Amino acid sequence: RMGKRRCVPPLEPKLAAGCCGVKKPKLSGSGTHSHGNQATTAPGSSSGPLQNHQHTDGNNGRENVSDLTLGPGNSPITRMNPTSGALSPLTRPNGTANSTKNLVVTAEMCCYCFDVLYCHLYGFPQPRLPRFTNDPYPLFVTWKTGRDKRLRGCIGTFSAMNLHSGLREYTLTSALKDSRFPPLTREELPKLFCSVSLLTNFEDASDYLDWEVGIHGIRIEFINEKGVKRTATYLPEVAKEQDWDQIQTIDSLLRKGGFKAPITNDFRKTIKLTRYRSEKVTISYAEYMASRQHCFQNGTLHAPPLYNHYS
Repeated sequence: RMGKRRCVPPLEPKLAAGCCGVKKPKLSGSGTHSHGNQATTAPGSSSGPLQNHQHTDGNNGRENVSDLTLGPGNSPITRMNPTSGALSPLTRPNGTANSTKNLVVTAEMCCYCFDVLYCHLYGFPQPRLPRFTNDPYPLFVTWKTGRDKRLRGCIGTFSAMNLHSGLREYTLTSALKDSRFPPLTREELPKLFCSVSLLTNFEDASDYLDWEVGIHGIRIEFINEKGVKRTATYLPEVAKEQDWDQIQTIDSLLRKGGFKAPITNDFRKTIKLTRYRSEKVTISYAEYMASRQHCFQNGTLHAPPLYNHYS
């Protein structure tokens, strides 16, 4: 059962989203789940429109991402609609994390994200534009910290953004405005890991099980018990990292999307599911520093700042 491939930018200028899990509670077994207050036991997100670059919490529009201790927000939901040709770079063959050919994502994109964050935290001018492609892609920037790589921030957009401006914007949004966490600080930099995910190969699934754990990211759309349309999403790696099967993942997304009623198999069948893939690369702060060592002297940034790399 293979879905029909499509590109899925929303009608709104942007759709901000958070869709990273937090290790590592394991949901109960498959079947009909009635988890009660699932908002305190599994990671996920609900989504809403992001207008005019306003990164605000709650009802003002930005998607409210949530973790093990924070329930879903009340932001309004928008339907994603195909627009012909809008995401043309996503149709490249083998453009997925499972292929070593034709990948667009590079470690240099993560280095650029570190550049942007470093310059912001230390009050330097923002780095010059990088040399990697500026094609438009839906994208996510994820920050993790420590040896166990705990989630520290993850926000992105399902709207295709030019990579230079998109990575710059979501670097700071995910680092400073993820409502689950306080803003990142200078002191945390040495422990950070940065991941860039570019979303590709969007397809309408034939039903809620028409996707593969560890291969596809999923975005579900459903009508909650109050008759309100809601959505939630997970990047491809989340279900695998949490050791969830398909139904556990779907049920977690329903809870994180704000569905509070008992979850039945009949209700799962009403879900509209979009599956996608992603290209992802991750680097540590140490790897970033090694790539930028010509910009540092004795561990201290000196003028001109990091954007020298791109001149």
